[in-house]
Amino acid sequence: MASAPEPPPAAPADRHPVLLVHGIWKSGATFARMARYLARRGFEVHTLDLQPNDGRLGLPELAGQIAAWVTATLPSEAPFDLLGFSMGGIVARYYLQRLGGVARVRRFVTVSSPHHGTWTAYLRGLPGCVQMRPDSDLLRELNRDVETLGRVDVTSIWTPLDLMIVPAHSSRLPVGREVLVAAPLHALMLHDPRSLRAVAEALSAPLRGRGDLQVAPTT
Repeated sequence: MASAPEPPPAAPADRHPVLLVHGIWKSGATFARMARYLARRGFEVHTLDLQPNDGRLGLPELAGQIAAWVTATLPSEAPFDLLGFSMGGIVARYYLQRLGGVARVRRFVTVSSPHHGTWTAYLRGLPGCVQMRPDSDLLRELNRDVETLGRVDVTSIWTPLDLMIVPAHSSRLPVGREVLVAAPLHALMLHDPRSLRAVAEALSAPLRGRGDLQVAPTT
């Protein structure tokens, strides 16, 4: 697999620590390649392990683990950037929209996250899985005030070939930028050079003014 070209470096004032939040059945180790890729480009990269990671715990409770990690790890009130993969993108959204994360996060990147639910969540009846079903109470709540994310620089990265997020376009957010990467599998979104490059570019892009909301019209 060809190596991804380096994105333009971010201005020092625009660069913040980056926290990567994993998906269901995974851990922080799933970001090994992405973390190395970003570290080589000068990013300070952090991961955490959500526990349990198998859907037994609701997503709001997992979001509380992000809040606890931030309090314990980062200097008080220091800004940081946040990336969520798959379920991690919804957990991160809850942290942003319900736990005050928008006050500190500057860039928010989601990679193949079921913002509007996924039919594969019907395969298990655990609380975290139920909350990722289409039209779940949790997703309706978050999507009703998606404009809250307008206080953060948002990028959603997704693949139309996703067989875990069904339908694949559920990974699109109506806020901020959107990047389509035709990776053939859900898990490859953490390894495909095009996806890695898109992540680095999203984390390097000049920040919009806070509150400069971009919401796509509903069709």
